[in-house]
Amino acid sequence: MGNAIIDAAVTALSEKMSGADFDGTAIFEIEGEGSVMVSGTSVRVAEDGETADVTMSADADVFQEIMSGDLNPTSAFMSGQLKLDGDMGTAMKLAGALG
Repeated sequence: MGNAIIDAAVTALSEKMSGADFDGTAIFEIEGEGSVMVSGTSVRVAEDGETADVTMSADADVFQEIMSGDLNPTSAFMSGQLKLDGDMGTAMKLAGALG
């Protein structure tokens, strides 16, 4: 009962977080699809009701553009395509880790 978009997100984030200098927790909420938990450099499907230092929400297209490097996470936030709830410092560290 997996979700292809969430499975692909876990894979893409795992590759990007491998060896990254990130020690917080973050949830990527992909609108209409589900959520992915990033805890340090470990990435998995988020459980219902789970919380993190920061939650970032975007639609699947915006998320894919960020993962592919076509869209800078900071630019996505500034243009309203990426919404943040929680600790901005953690979000900035994660954006740096994502490159």
